[in-house]
Amino acid sequence: MNRCGWCCDDPLYIQYHDEEWGVPQHDDRRLFEMLILEGAQAGLSWLTVLRKRPHYRRAFDNFDPERIARYDDARIAALLADPGIVRNRLKVTAAVANARAWLAVREAFGTVDAYIWRFVGGQPRVNAWRTLSEIPAATAESRAMSRDLRKRGFRFVGPTICYAFMQAVGMVNDHLVDCFRYGEV
Repeated sequence: MNRCGWCCDDPLYIQYHDEEWGVPQHDDRRLFEMLILEGAQAGLSWLTVLRKRPHYRRAFDNFDPERIARYDDARIAALLADPGIVRNRLKVTAAVANARAWLAVREAFGTVDAYIWRFVGGQPRVNAWRTLSEIPAATAESRAMSRDLRKRGFRFVGPTICYAFMQAVGMVNDHLVDCFRYGEV
């Protein structure tokens, strides 16, 4: 069974690749979770964050943006003391700021799904990469998303993070063409 070359032999990574990565996602809570986790991943391996995801779900109230938007300094301090998450002050405070911005986007567009998918015209972009080296780190769409998110108050949403988010939530299909998941998603 062929998988994308980035997928190592760790069972958690294989499960993520085989069941989640690249599957079009339209649930606002799941989209929020992935945006926060992609920001937490900056400078780290995705496997590190994947291993911490259950802790993130617990620590961040199952990625409920209404609750996270109300986090105060005491709650942020508690998060920074939690060894189950990436304890980086900028990333933790960005998650809180992003929850607030998320709520504003939802208010403006009805759902964040409606807002976020407009960057790809509402349909996944299907690429036909044969090698990992062909896959870009960022695209015009991820740069546009990054600019717009930042304008709306989001943080840790550079073009590369936005592209990784787009890949994760199926806005683009970047499975390699010889990967068994390419045709499935």
